[in-house]
Amino acid sequence: MGSMRIDLHTHSTVSDGTDTPAELVAVAAKAGLDVVALTDHDTTAGWAEATAALPPGLTLVPGAELSCVSEHDPGRGISVHLLGYLFDPLAEVVVTEQRRLRIERRTRLRAMAERMAEDGLPIDADELFGLLPEDSPAGRPHLAQALVRAGLVRTVDEAFASYLGPGRGYYLPRRDTPVEDAIDMIAAAGGVTVFAHPLARSRGRVVSIETIVKLAEHGLTGIEVDHPNHDEEDREILRDLARQYGLVQTGSSDYHGTNKTIPIGAENTAPEQLEALLDKASGAQVVVG
Repeated sequence: MGSMRIDLHTHSTVSDGTDTPAELVAVAAKAGLDVVALTDHDTTAGWAEATAALPPGLTLVPGAELSCVSEHDPGRGISVHLLGYLFDPLAEVVVTEQRRLRIERRTRLRAMAERMAEDGLPIDADELFGLLPEDSPAGRPHLAQALVRAGLVRTVDEAFASYLGPGRGYYLPRRDTPVEDAIDMIAAAGGVTVFAHPLARSRGRVVSIETIVKLAEHGLTGIEVDHPNHDEEDREILRDLARQYGLVQTGSSDYHGTNKTIPIGAENTAPEQLEALLDKASGAQVVVG
């Protein structure tokens, strides 16, 4: 595969990014990427649009970022994001669980918005949902954008720090998929799984190294080593872990358009690591523009 630029973690307007799937693949091509993965939260709804708009020379890896929970560590209930790639999007187990997660996200978001309105904040739940595509996996970033529009905060990050993060007044938990179940679900649908930003402590509690080992033994395919929220020490820990347990190592920007400051292609996956992922998947195919 030679010298290539490969970004395996991006989001569109189908979840909490600001580029449509068509705009996202155009942005990826303009940035000089050779391969990009579309990994919206708990949905595959953007795959068709991204495929139809794929520029010549760009390869699309269809995927999704799954909202999961790990119960192994002290304190339990640690949020885990699992990147699933190249699975059959019509597999019944996938369709059913992604629908449940989207409903869970929307119910939670409405409850948070209504709490804010009750406290006198200029947030209207009906207006917020009127801006969202029907059945989309709505989440806290959409409420953060509403807070920015209302002038209560300057940025999405500030909204999370002040209002929406764990321990803040308007945060509500949600019932996510047990991470082992998600690994099994994606494998049954012919896909592969990568633990997204496993040591991103700035996002909240992270699982122990022992838990990552348990997931590797359970069938996890890889770990996201190079991510904007990992410092060099954490990357070295994860590289050693990957080598020791035969995990694929990926690197990705976690691009969200203007919702985050990280540009697409800021982190990259080595071609041989992508090949290792492709070799293990059988549910869906990459799409070559």
